Amino acid sequence: IGMPTLIPQFLSPEVASHLWLQSENGILGVGPYPLVGEEDADLINAGKETVTMIDGASLFSSSESFAMIRGGHVHISILG
Repeated sequence: IGMPTLIPQFLSPEVASHLWLQSENGILGVGPYPLVGEEDADLINAGKETVTMIDGASLFSSSESFAMIRGGHVHISILG
């Protein structure tokens, strides 16, 4: 929540193709904010903002999301 949710907007395509961004509410493969008119109210980040998903993204519970972080399966965490 906060500044980390802005990161997808500033990644170049070259960098973005090598990163898998995770939202703590259970999205692995978070993309940038959707274009106006293309929002899906059911696809939100932890800050309740609509987001997109990159190809190959997956959805899971928030408990699994935190287990991935606490279990050391996430290389870098950016806290807001």
